[in-house]
Amino acid sequence: MPIKLAVFDCDGTLVDSQANICRAMEQAFATLGLAAPPRAATRAIVGLSLVEAMALLAPDLDAATHLALSDAYKATFRRMREAGELDAEPLYDGLVEALDALATDGWSLGVATGKSDRGLAHVLAVHGFTERFVTLQTADRHPSKPHPAMLHAAMAEAGALPHMTAMIGDTSFDMAMAKAAGVHAIGVSWGYHREAALWQAGAARIAHRCADLPACLAA
Repeated sequence: MPIKLAVFDCDGTLVDSQANICRAMEQAFATLGLAAPPRAATRAIVGLSLVEAMALLAPDLDAATHLALSDAYKATFRRMREAGELDAEPLYDGLVEALDALATDGWSLGVATGKSDRGLAHVLAVHGFTERFVTLQTADRHPSKPHPAMLHAAMAEAGALPHMTAMIGDTSFDMAMAKAAGVHAIGVSWGYHREAALWQAGAARIAHRCADLPACLAA
């Protein structure tokens, strides 16, 4: 039987992590003596790999500074985690039930995220999700979204073909990655990008509640 694969973004799709991301970003910029971007700007780059995100947040700075900001962000986030200073990153309402319904419907589940391996492992462990996903793709091993490498690797690991694969995410980067990989693009409206941006980037459908996901994937 052909494999059906549903690949989820993490931040803004599975969990609401914006508070920690914004705090870490502000501290990373402060480490280099720079003014932090507005939180709305930080939310807009969630999902990108760090160097690419810094380039968008601080386009007037050079590549070496973007790399330094990326390193400062990683160090800050690691310190916050080790010190127990991270805010809770709650699951979105109805997500567990939606994942259960998809599994019952025969979907294999995966994750493709701009998080690091360590960051994703932490989130999955906190929520008891470690065993739910058959493939985990992160920024540690792939180019930044919207490059399709994460989805290509996810399909290879799961044994799925593009026409039987869906990417579920809250950003235009997720939708563009889905289109680049030739898979179905399913947006969610509860995350960090506006619906108009999701449609413009190629979303085929948009879920407004987690409970809508099984129907969106069945369409």
